[in-house]
This record gives sequence, C-alpha cells and structure tokens, in this order.
Amino acid sequence: MSSLVALNGTIIDSRPTRPLGTNANQTRFKGMNVSSKWPRNRLLLALSSSNLKRLMPELEHIRCQREQVLIDADSSLDHIFFPDSGVVSVLAVYADGQVIEMATIGREGCTGMQAVFGAKRSSVQLLVQIPGSAARMSRGAFTRAMQSMPSFRGLMFAYVQAFLEQVMVSVACNGAHSLKERLARWLLMMRDRADDDALPITQNLLAEMLGVQRPTITNAAEELERAGLIDRGRRQVTILDRQGLTDASCECYRLVRARVAFHLPKTYPEN
Repeated sequence: MSSLVALNGTIIDSRPTRPLGTNANQTRFKGMNVSSKWPRNRLLLALSSSNLKRLMPELEHIRCQREQVLIDADSSLDHIFFPDSGVVSVLAVYADGQVIEMATIGREGCTGMQAVFGAKRSSVQLLVQIPGSAARMSRGAFTRAMQSMPSFRGLMFAYVQAFLEQVMVSVACNGAHSLKERLARWLLMMRDRADDDALPITQNLLAEMLGVQRPTITNAAEELERAGLIDRGRRQVTILDRQGLTDASCECYRLVRARVAFHLPKTYPEN
C-alpha cells in the first residue's frame, strides 16, 4: 500500500515520522517513555508528547557537578544542555581570567543559544553553579531538530527572546541598582531555577558572579541576614523569607520573571 498521498496536487509523505537519531542512539533509552519522570526540563516538556518522543533518542542524561565547566569560552559548541535540576551560569571570560556572569539557566531553559543561529563555537563559558542533572544533546541533533520540527524551532526562538530579555535587564540592573538589591535579585533567580530555598553557594561565588570583592558581598549579605531574609551557612545560603527578599530586590527581578513568562508561558511554578 502506498504511503504517499496527493493533496491539492501536492505529494505528501504520510509515513510515520522517524526519530531523529541513529539506530545506536535510538536504543539509548529503550523502555523509557515520555510519561516517565525524565526529562524534567520545562522547555522539553513544553513539546507535544509525539515531538518529545522523537527527541528522546538524542537525549543523554548526565550529572552536573559543582563548578564543572560544561563548555569553555572560545571552544567548540559540541552539545546543548537542557537542565533538569541545578543552575548553570553563562560567563564572560576576560584575558586576565576574571569572569562576570551574564545570565543563569535552570529548568526553564537550555544552553547554547548561539546554536539556534548555526554557530559552531561558544563565546561564553558555561559553569555549573548549583549541582544537578541535565539532558545533553549533540549540536548535530539539535540542528536537525531545528530544521525538521517546526514546534521545536518555534520554542527555541521564543527562548532566545526570553534569554535576551534576561541579559538586557541584567546589564541595566548592574549599573542602576545597589549591591544589596542585586544580591537579592540574584538569590531569587537562583531560587526560581533550583526550586529550593537552600542554595549550595559560597560568598566567594557570590562575589565573583556579582563582580565585587568578598568583603563587599559579605556586608550586603549580612544586611539581608539581619533583616531575617536569609541565613548564611557553610557553603550554603538559605532563603528564609522569599516575599521579603522580593521586596528588598530591585524591580528587575519581577521584570525579568514577567518577560520570560510572557515568551515561555508556565516557565516558572506559580508558588
């Protein structure tokens, strides 16, 4: 029986769509279905079950360790990472080794935004700030999905818009608001992406990500702690009063959250 049909003079292939991967890749998750608890990345879960099923053979579950460099600056962009848990920082790396955080990525997004436009090299460093796990996809498979799956392509374009919103607001925030406000915003963003009030981060990390000296970040953190908003422990900061921390943050936190949610509905949990 022929699997080709004519519609208004156009020949359309009605055969079942094959998965994107090779036969070897297709056996990687044999027995796993899209209703299982993996993946947990919200971008992937925004796809229809049939499209996610097509992608599954191309996804590899990996662990992401604290301070692990997933991709270094000016290196080959071999993989795209869709975090299931934890947080990845997008860093600008300078010649003297100094790094400045430009954006963060959690379950709401993915790395390798440049791959959407066909880039083969990364201009940024991707550093795991909060350990977790991710679905890893090769750049080749990502490119094939962009070309053959309109819903995936549309989702990635929407994510690019949301990501750029985050970067642009962050740039403005760094020049317009106090360190205490920026620290509160950063902690809230980590909370949104990690889905946990206890954040395994150090004050050295906070200082590096916010581009200030350790004593300066200590003073700002102490101010938030005295207000009962956070608790500082060894290699951990715990958010005690999320609403109070939101009030202490600048308007940029709410602005970024609203804009990202506009481009990617249901990006964040309601609570």
